Amino acid sequence: MTARSETGHYATERGPAACLRTLAVCGTLGGLLTAVAALPLVGGAGLAAKNASGVFTDLPPAPRESLLPERTVLLDRRGRPFAQFYSQNRTIVDLDDVSPVMRKAIVAIEDSRFYEHGGLDVRGTLRALVTNTTAGSVRQGGSSLTQQLVKNILVENAETDAERARAQAPNLSRKITELRYALAMEAKYSKAELLERYLNIAYFGAGAFGVEAAARRFFSVPASKLSLPQAATLAGAVRTPYGTDPSLGDEYRQRLIQRRNLVLDRMAETGAVTRAEADAARRAPLNLRLRPEPGGCAASRHPYFCVYVHRELLTNPVFGPTRAEREHRLARGGIVLHTTLDPVAQKAAERAISARVDPEDTEVAAEAMVEPGTGRIQALAASKKYGRNDGNRKNGPRTTFNLAADVAHGGGMGFQAGSTFKVFTLATALQKGWRFNRGFATPGRYVPGSGFVDCAGRPVNDPNAEIFNADGRRSGGAYSLSTGTWSSVNIFFMKLERKVGLCPVVRTAKALGITRADGMPLREVPTFTLGINEMDPLTVAAAYATFAARGRYCSPVAIIKIIDRNGSRVPVSPTCRQALDPKVADAVNHVLSGVFSRGTMRGQDIGRPAAGKTGTNNDYTSAWFAGYTPALAAAVSVGDIRGSYRHPLRDVRIGGEYYSRVQGASLPGPIWVASMTAALRRVPATPFRAPDMSRFGGGRIPGLLKPSADDRERGNRQRGNRQGRGDGPARQRSWRNPDR
Repeated sequence: MTARSETGHYATERGPAACLRTLAVCGTLGGLLTAVAALPLVGGAGLAAKNASGVFTDLPPAPRESLLPERTVLLDRRGRPFAQFYSQNRTIVDLDDVSPVMRKAIVAIEDSRFYEHGGLDVRGTLRALVTNTTAGSVRQGGSSLTQQLVKNILVENAETDAERARAQAPNLSRKITELRYALAMEAKYSKAELLERYLNIAYFGAGAFGVEAAARRFFSVPASKLSLPQAATLAGAVRTPYGTDPSLGDEYRQRLIQRRNLVLDRMAETGAVTRAEADAARRAPLNLRLRPEPGGCAASRHPYFCVYVHRELLTNPVFGPTRAEREHRLARGGIVLHTTLDPVAQKAAERAISARVDPEDTEVAAEAMVEPGTGRIQALAASKKYGRNDGNRKNGPRTTFNLAADVAHGGGMGFQAGSTFKVFTLATALQKGWRFNRGFATPGRYVPGSGFVDCAGRPVNDPNAEIFNADGRRSGGAYSLSTGTWSSVNIFFMKLERKVGLCPVVRTAKALGITRADGMPLREVPTFTLGINEMDPLTVAAAYATFAARGRYCSPVAIIKIIDRNGSRVPVSPTCRQALDPKVADAVNHVLSGVFSRGTMRGQDIGRPAAGKTGTNNDYTSAWFAGYTPALAAAVSVGDIRGSYRHPLRDVRIGGEYYSRVQGASLPGPIWVASMTAALRRVPATPFRAPDMSRFGGGRIPGLLKPSADDRERGNRQRGNRQGRGDGPARQRSWRNPDR
């Protein structure tokens, strides 16, 4: 992208004979020199725009200068960078932030009469022609620094390949246009402003655009700290950035040394440095300290969070009214994004998953962590590494799916959420006046043949379906709202959903932000409460965070502040609403706390008040755990990336451990416990608000004066395999699932 000397055409032959053998090229340059030689000179040094004649009398305005592409940097909540996007690795700096020796070096080699001429240096052009032709190589530039700046601007402004080609075409017409613009630029800007613009737009090689990025890329120092040898190296790289790219090997580095020494000689000739200083610098080694500047999420330390932010920037109207404008803004960059990523929570999630699931496993685990009351996403993690597998294999240690998020944020189709959805039926019942000990007797088999109506008022009964409890248990029993939740009794929740209404349950879920991972409408069917809809961990975690925040739902947010290239700070406020009665949320917390003390997660806890719900799907197609404390909510999903229905979690080896059946408490639960324990280790423990017992306490089961101990503890006697207890999947025949 950087400007190069037009005299580079003479690099292969020596002497005047070379010009005769390249008649066409020399003719172009000769015609140009004839044209400009006829123009009046100012002080014998350069062309003055106000005295020019012909095409140089009526000058156009200075060329339009688009904002130069810069890096967009992502910072975690502590202000530490963890990812960056860029189309061009560039950081724009003021001229005062460039070392004086760097300014001298670039002027000496590119345009030693820069401060004397008015945009076109005829004497310098003629001298460069003679010098380069005699030397048989490009020793001096023929274009003024301002002309090179113009060329770079025109290339940057080009929006099509044709425009780009015209901006670089080796013909007289383009050169005259360039000269006219250069004179206009000289009239508009001071020399300092022109030099600053050139140093920020030029390409130095190794993927570095602008002097600041080049200084950091080549030497790991800012442009303000460049030494004489370093400055001469960068100044030498501008002319041939692709031929002197030090990242490409020794041959390229030798060329870079030659270019550096040429700059040093020229600096001594022009008096920019003494001969002794130049000679000392020539003897110095390159002393490169190449610092990688990887861009994109694949190179990020936390790629899944990076992907989420990237997709959010492209899809959220907050960052621009149209996708095209958002894409343009992201490509131009120059933005610093302060994100919600908590490095402690992120590391905790990554370690908890990697300790139990291997990247090579086809079974995948993913986790999302959300701060209640703000929606701030603290962590997004998955068992597979982010990126493409060798040979673009579908199965391997890597994936490009953001497994912890929905399709809109780079995720896949998700997994059925299972019994984690029972909480929406529980909350709806409590909202409708149910008490903790209110319940009913359940049969050992249930057919949802009547009484189910969706939110459009249509009957959605399924008389061909049969619902059983965990492990096909056909015995019935009496359960209350509490014991039915602790034991995660499928038939109890199917009947409870029918009693409180399918549509009210769906509305509760929607109020808490529940949407399908694939973006399709929720399936409003009788088995809604059993988690028939495919979900992503982030959506589930945000919904559960609502209970921790006493009914305040906040949409997940990953960006909290934007600093644009002008330094303006734009805060991003959370989008929250009171989605649930606070006292109902308190009651839900009370019931779900019992899952750890008396339910499917008994024996597993994090040493502080917590609440949650296991989820195991029909035929063990996937397993979940979602839970929270007042300070943090998280959801973990496990399923087979090849397809959960074709590859259920039965008789599988995951992370080197054998599982006869993967249930919510046997793998997702331990991941949740380990990650939450580590993420909260420095956060003071706080209790949940006590429930209003006058509103929710008591209750009875018709036909049963007092719930028996057997009924209260029924779920605790149902054990999974040796890895832990599980709530167990619903057992159904003819479950009409089109995705199955």
